[in-house]
Amino acid sequence: MRVNNFFKLIIAIGVSLSAGAIGAIFTAPAIPTWYADLVKPALNPPAWIFGPVWTTLYVLMGIAAFLVWSSYPKASEDKKKQIKIALGVFGAQLFLNAAWSITFFGFQNPGWALVDIILLWLAIVWTMVVFYQISKPAAYLLVPYLLWVSFASYLNYSIWVLNY
Repeated sequence: MRVNNFFKLIIAIGVSLSAGAIGAIFTAPAIPTWYADLVKPALNPPAWIFGPVWTTLYVLMGIAAFLVWSSYPKASEDKKKQIKIALGVFGAQLFLNAAWSITFFGFQNPGWALVDIILLWLAIVWTMVVFYQISKPAAYLLVPYLLWVSFASYLNYSIWVLNY
């Protein structure tokens, strides 16, 4: 891997991890207080699992974005436009990802967080579609993310129903 690509990889992973860091700022204080008092569904995993899973998913997202970004220099003008759009869609889903933590944990509002996570799920699918047109491996790297957000949607919905 060339040095330039190495730095692109680090930047792409760093940007993805930053969404998690923003979310953690709002999540961490709510876990022992507000979240601890909520009724949870039967399939709710232990709290310790979320950190490692999300970290892994953010790294995979970063690698996927890197694969798309790194194809830019040798792409045709039409393909460059497609890459810019794909990275914009990626940024939109990353925004929705961070917004979910702010809405669910920061505002303590599972109802609006459910709206956000549905939009996030759709944005992930859209990201996968546009990434697939540029780099199939990039799209495939987002499959675990889509599966986890699908499960998180169930958790969000269940918490909303059980508590409100």
